[in-house]
Amino acid sequence: MFLSIDGCDGTGKSTQVTLLADWLRSLGREVLTCRDPGSTPLGEAVRELLLARHDLHIDRRSEMLLYMAARAQLVEEVIRPALAEGRTVVSDRYLLANVVYQGHAGGLEVDALWQVGRIATNDLMPDLTILLDMPSGAAAGRLNRELDRMEQQGDAFHARVRDGFLAEAARRPDAITIVNASADVETVHRAIREAVDRFMNQAKE
Repeated sequence: MFLSIDGCDGTGKSTQVTLLADWLRSLGREVLTCRDPGSTPLGEAVRELLLARHDLHIDRRSEMLLYMAARAQLVEEVIRPALAEGRTVVSDRYLLANVVYQGHAGGLEVDALWQVGRIATNDLMPDLTILLDMPSGAAAGRLNRELDRMEQQGDAFHARVRDGFLAEAARRPDAITIVNASADVETVHRAIREAVDRFMNQAKE
């Protein structure tokens, strides 16, 4: 089983990835967690380039392709082998983020991004994506650290990011489940557990 957790910056994705993985392990599953971009030497190098290099101008199309390259490596080096071994994979972001940030918010053509993404991942899509949703301004207010390059894109950009996530969730209700991220950590975790539990029960039918 391949799960991803996505959403605007500040919605608590990394925390919820850890909690979800721990819960799945308590059910007896062998779980691997990863982050996109990252979790491979190439992916971490690309992540550093994309998020930490404030001095470097990166065109939006170049930015998109860098994310795609990191994801292609993540799939081939980490995710696909883990799934082949029968492990459950929980990823902090995946292709949906690329579509939303560079497409809906960044101005690139959304359907083309899905097509490029399917090539980059060789058609490997999550079985279920959990979208952590809350107003973008409130999410940004949770970021009490130095902002990375993408987080510094501005309020209007991040409002478009949220709108893009919600638009894609409406287009793909069977693949993307929305969870209200405004609540406390445990309440959000419980909602994610319930969504994943429903998915697993449906998969058994």
